[in-house]
Amino acid sequence: MFNVPRRAGNHPRLTFGALAVLFAVAAALIAWATVHKPTLAVVPDPLPQRPPVEVVENLPQLKEQLDRWGGSGQFTGGVLVAKGDTVLYRQVHGFADRSLGKPLELNSRFRLASVSKQFTAAAILKLQDDGKLSVWDPLCKWIQPCPPAWERITLHHLLSHTSGVPDLMARPGWGLRRVTPATVEELTADSMKYGLQFEPGTKVRYDNAGYNLLGVVVEKASGQPLHDYLRTAFFEPLGMKDTGYDDGMSDVVMGYANLAGGPTPQPDANVSIIFAAGALYSTLDDMLAWERALHGGHVLTPHSYGQMIADHAPDDTPNERGKPRRLWGYGIYQKELGRQVRPDFTDNQIWHTGSWSGFRNMVTYQPDADVTVVVLSNNYHQREAVFLLSQQGMAEALGRPFPTAMAR
Repeated sequence: MFNVPRRAGNHPRLTFGALAVLFAVAAALIAWATVHKPTLAVVPDPLPQRPPVEVVENLPQLKEQLDRWGGSGQFTGGVLVAKGDTVLYRQVHGFADRSLGKPLELNSRFRLASVSKQFTAAAILKLQDDGKLSVWDPLCKWIQPCPPAWERITLHHLLSHTSGVPDLMARPGWGLRRVTPATVEELTADSMKYGLQFEPGTKVRYDNAGYNLLGVVVEKASGQPLHDYLRTAFFEPLGMKDTGYDDGMSDVVMGYANLAGGPTPQPDANVSIIFAAGALYSTLDDMLAWERALHGGHVLTPHSYGQMIADHAPDDTPNERGKPRRLWGYGIYQKELGRQVRPDFTDNQIWHTGSWSGFRNMVTYQPDADVTVVVLSNNYHQREAVFLLSQQGMAEALGRPFPTAMAR
């Protein structure tokens, strides 16, 4: 028989009861903790660290080409090639201002021209990610009054160049419009005057006017002027201190055109008429930072990024000059660009070009090997040089045979 001394404490039944209560409380706490585990915040990978801005010439074939072309004036501008975050080549050749004998620098600012379109497209997609709009919104939801012909147009159509809105250059009086400053309201009113060139979604036709309309939508949805939104949403968070709106006071290098008297300054850019389609400036390294962030998942959600790089051209879009056509994304294209040089190579590239008022540019990215090539030239008439250099840099970085000529 169990005998408890008088001074031993409580009765054993009370002790067992207390232990049972404690056990039940402990079990309940364990169960609550299991069900209510604290949710850990998802921390995105840090942005890639920006490399120091210094001359790098670790692609010997590209260096030889640029030493030759830069010395002869066949190319003036800057070239950057990077694999991942590692810069393989960074160098500039030529003058920022010939009249002053001022050479280009590694951080010289170039007018981007239509390379700017990807920023407007990304702005629309980021506003979609933030729940402010959808690419499937009717254009007339954001622009009022709205012409009856525009009722069938969505933001998707504008982004993919399938809206049918006539481009600025396809309208009467382009020569005068090209040199006449315009407000955003004036540009929108001009676009309203013309009917559609085709039913929205049935064809693809390059359209600066459509991107200007997208700029209006960004302003309405964000409550900010377009270029303020781009600065706060992209440029400042990504450390792109040398990128912005080319307002004439941005220290952009002088652009040139090869006219009868040789390289001739082109000081009158009038980017007001392409405010959302081609009005930005940037540098080699800021464009590398943008490419790394955009394609590395730091700018858009995977869904919106997928929309940006997808092909949105109609299925019956014909080939280009007898060769497979480009894929029409939002503000960017995809294609095996290496097929256009000799010897050729077939790696897919995500890219866009730009040309305006003394500048010719190309920015391209190869996703499988994570290679970025940026070519910025301040000479409008160096189209083939810019393209060939971009593919030479890409080929050498990928370990492909070095192209020596354009395909004819």
